[in-house]
Amino acid sequence: MRSNYQIIIEYDGTTYNGWQYQKNGSSIQNEIERALKKILKKKIRVIGSGRTDAGVHAAGQSANFFCNKIENDKKFLNSLNYFLSKKNITVNSIRKKKLNFHSRFDAKKRTYKYIIVNRKNYLVLDKNRAWLVKKKLNINNMKKAIKLFYGTHNFNAFRSSSCSSKSPIRTIEKSSLTKKGDKIVMVFSSKSFLQHQVRSMVGCLKVIGEGKWNIDELKKLLNSKKRSLCAPPAPPSGLYLYKVTY
Repeated sequence: MRSNYQIIIEYDGTTYNGWQYQKNGSSIQNEIERALKKILKKKIRVIGSGRTDAGVHAAGQSANFFCNKIENDKKFLNSLNYFLSKKNITVNSIRKKKLNFHSRFDAKKRTYKYIIVNRKNYLVLDKNRAWLVKKKLNINNMKKAIKLFYGTHNFNAFRSSSCSSKSPIRTIEKSSLTKKGDKIVMVFSSKSFLQHQVRSMVGCLKVIGEGKWNIDELKKLLNSKKRSLCAPPAPPSGLYLYKVTY
């Protein structure tokens, strides 16, 4: 009997070309499909909630796949993680869903976190998992600026030139910034994001924190809708797909 299963995945994206299956280079999707094939003895297609770029991590990527009914979820999960254990990927949960569940199209909200470590010394524990910014950042200015992204806007200036989305209009439901010690955490939630949108927004916030831009310049950029005026995007190492909400 055909069943539909949702899995929640955690991964370190440092050595991968991203979530999406690619002919050249390794992907998260491909590694999970390989592991499933070893267990189920046939090719299984995994549908992700959305792509993450090369070098981007996930704490709560959601995906689904179809197969015959799994008799023992716990045993299956242990087997799956056994094959993924050396790949910097783990599946934290598996759950049977209705046959019409689709991890991408049914998602109501995606939440991303971006981590900056603001200090002069090189990263050791957070290497490839955060953006090291050595110049002292003005947190108050960054907190004021991040509020500009809240709500519905045309984010054309903040997307990649290769972005294939038909509309640049997006609604940001949450945009917050907190600092603890030398770690700055930015959180963004939306039904969907444009390609490189979060990294571009963070790149602009960093420039404001450094005092190179003021908030009025960020307002002008948002209104201009011109990608050419945007600050360089933040590196992928600090970005995490934190949660997908249904």
